[in-house]
Amino acid sequence: MIDLTIPGRGGLRLNHLVCDVEGTLTLDGRLQEELFRPLLSLRDRLELHLLTVDAYHQQEALDFRLGFKAVRLQVGGEAEQKRVYVERLGSGVAAIGHGADDMEMLKTADLGICVLSPEGAAVETLFVADLVVMNTAQALALFMNPLRIVNSLRK
Repeated sequence: MIDLTIPGRGGLRLNHLVCDVEGTLTLDGRLQEELFRPLLSLRDRLELHLLTVDAYHQQEALDFRLGFKAVRLQVGGEAEQKRVYVERLGSGVAAIGHGADDMEMLKTADLGICVLSPEGAAVETLFVADLVVMNTAQALALFMNPLRIVNSLRK
């Protein structure tokens, strides 16, 4: 759990981190290597949830490597499936994504982070995010250094 007090916004208690897989954690179906250790270390602070349609059919290998199974989504209606998933978790949810299908997930989460991935970022997703960072490694580093979140969101 990560507890934050953000001046001008109030308290934020994070228990879950929901991440899009394709294009956010992976590039062309392969985990971006610089994300492996941060993902493992965050499991001590937050419950991780990976959401994927497994477009590259590489998720089984990624699941094995990370030591837990990602949630498989059905092809079609991914935005709605992600929104519902975050809603079911309740409060205390942070979400990371970049695509148009991540917009509702970021909007629904208590903290939505849009990353500018090698695939780009959908403008509508960028506009609903609480934070925008240059890449996923920077997004994960926010949770290892939570005062960065406070500094960005204070009013």
